[in-house]
Amino acid sequence: MKMIISNNCNLLYYLLMLISVNEVFPIRTYTKDDLNNLRDEVKEMFYHAYDSYLKYAYPYDELRPISCDGMDTYGSYSLTLIDALDTLAIMGNHTEFQRVVDILSAKTDFDANINVSVFETNIRIIGGLLSAHLLSNIAGINLEPGWPCNGPLLRLAEDVAKRLIVAFDTKTGMPYGTVNLRHGVPKDETPVTCTAGIGTFIVEFGTLSRLTGDPIYEEVAMNALYALFNHQSPLGLFGNHIDTNTGRWTAQDAGIGSGVDSYFEYLVKGSILLQRPELMEMFHTSRKAIDKYLKKDDWYMWVSMTKGHVTLPVFQSLEAYWPGVLSLIGETSNAMRTLHNYHQVWQQYGFTPEFYYITQNEAGAGKESYPLRPELIESIMYLYRATGDPFLLQAGEDILRSIKHSAKTPCGYATIKDVRDHRKEDRMESFFLSETTKYLYLLFDVDNFIHNQGEHGTIINTPNGECVINAGGYIFNTEAHPIDPSALHCCHTIPNQNFDFKTFETNRDFYQGTLIKKYKKGTSDDLSSLENITITLESGVASVEELSIDNMTEKVAENMSDTLKNGSESILLAENRVFIAQVMLERFRKENRYPKNEAWQTNYELLSCKAQTFLQRLSIWGEFFNK
Repeated sequence: MKMIISNNCNLLYYLLMLISVNEVFPIRTYTKDDLNNLRDEVKEMFYHAYDSYLKYAYPYDELRPISCDGMDTYGSYSLTLIDALDTLAIMGNHTEFQRVVDILSAKTDFDANINVSVFETNIRIIGGLLSAHLLSNIAGINLEPGWPCNGPLLRLAEDVAKRLIVAFDTKTGMPYGTVNLRHGVPKDETPVTCTAGIGTFIVEFGTLSRLTGDPIYEEVAMNALYALFNHQSPLGLFGNHIDTNTGRWTAQDAGIGSGVDSYFEYLVKGSILLQRPELMEMFHTSRKAIDKYLKKDDWYMWVSMTKGHVTLPVFQSLEAYWPGVLSLIGETSNAMRTLHNYHQVWQQYGFTPEFYYITQNEAGAGKESYPLRPELIESIMYLYRATGDPFLLQAGEDILRSIKHSAKTPCGYATIKDVRDHRKEDRMESFFLSETTKYLYLLFDVDNFIHNQGEHGTIINTPNGECVINAGGYIFNTEAHPIDPSALHCCHTIPNQNFDFKTFETNRDFYQGTLIKKYKKGTSDDLSSLENITITLESGVASVEELSIDNMTEKVAENMSDTLKNGSESILLAENRVFIAQVMLERFRKENRYPKNEAWQTNYELLSCKAQTFLQRLSIWGEFFNK
């Protein structure tokens, strides 16, 4: 009896505490002036870091904000300058955007004898160049004839992709993790790659294919996704690392965080951006297993991919992207519950540690740092756009205040070495300017052009005819580089359908996807035949069959030895071996190891589900303004 009374008293105490908290700390109401002031604070933060990079670190990759100097990290190609470029456009600084574009346009290629991460170079360099290329119109840049299907930044992005694509030349089609920008895959490179390092290419490579008209990038990225999907466990789970030659999982912990995260993100974003419903089917299939085995009280654990039991009850700060992804498919209620869990961790420390032990409610030993990561503010921005919940503005302001108070230095903003005492570390990663400040800015800048939900667009003339751009529905890659999906339909050659948009309002159901598959089916060119595929050499043209791996001659190798520098699709590897991307692609097509699900490929109803409003409008631009 005494125990029952005691428990009831405790319950009453906690209820009174909750009531008291709600009375003392109500959700703040934000006026337009409040939001503008917060937006300007974020802009000031960005420029303090950006100007310090230019003053102390350029042309190095990153700023060291305590030493006030620079260092190279990912490839010695002025990474922060490229990563921050589209943030300048979003913040309206067209003068500086033009200056940086001029600097980059003077560069003809990325030829260098250096080893780089395939994953990081793709999301940061290719993603940054493609985004800046597509924002050039808004930023008032003098455009080359044929834009957006032509332009110096697009050519640079494709040059980098040609140097990375050799990584996919494996038995499974899943890429190596490292390449040399001049010589391809290093001789002793391990075939073991993390899951995200395999599944995080379709946004950038798909964009490249749609803009250049060359299907190789999108096909290679899709092949890697199919390969990965076909190596899921019987439970439908994916491990952390896999051998790209054998398909054997070398790390079998399944989660949604480090080493896996952007794979799931790109299934959703790639599906929306490229109108590929099969990717959304893959995501929904994977999510069923995630919810069944990983989800516990709106947290997500790490489990064995083969047995499903919990192996690591931790929250990783990288996992905070997940609510934002759920918001893109309309799952805002589930997303908000998980976001509240993550925000509680931020409130506990003022930051989110890399690892947080859920059962002990404490930062993980040796994983107490916060390297200015963007994932939590990313989800907050997405969910605010979807719900308008003022709590999210307050959560965003919490992040802004913490960073300004504890991470600022005279020369920038520093990594928090330990969230428990807020000691600093001498590093400012480039994603602070490409992601963290951008998402904060967009949270508070409610009128930014990025938030266009399809209310307006711009009709431009291209060599393929008229098309619509700037119609909203921007898709951010995992480095927060926005891609304009409407622009991707300006450059490919699918025949235009004659639809009367004067009747749109009365035929809305027709246009939202239910009957679209009838018009999509059979419109793509059959690319499986080798008859018309050629590879251009300096000395002329040769067919794929003549350049097959088995019968490539020394004469061809001599002709191809310098072609990478000239921007063609081949690369001279070590030991005088020649890699030709088109030959690799034809091998993938011929082997057809991972047959496609035709029912998934045509299920366009998936792309007109209960998602944010702009996705329905995005489908319209994508389906009908083809050329």
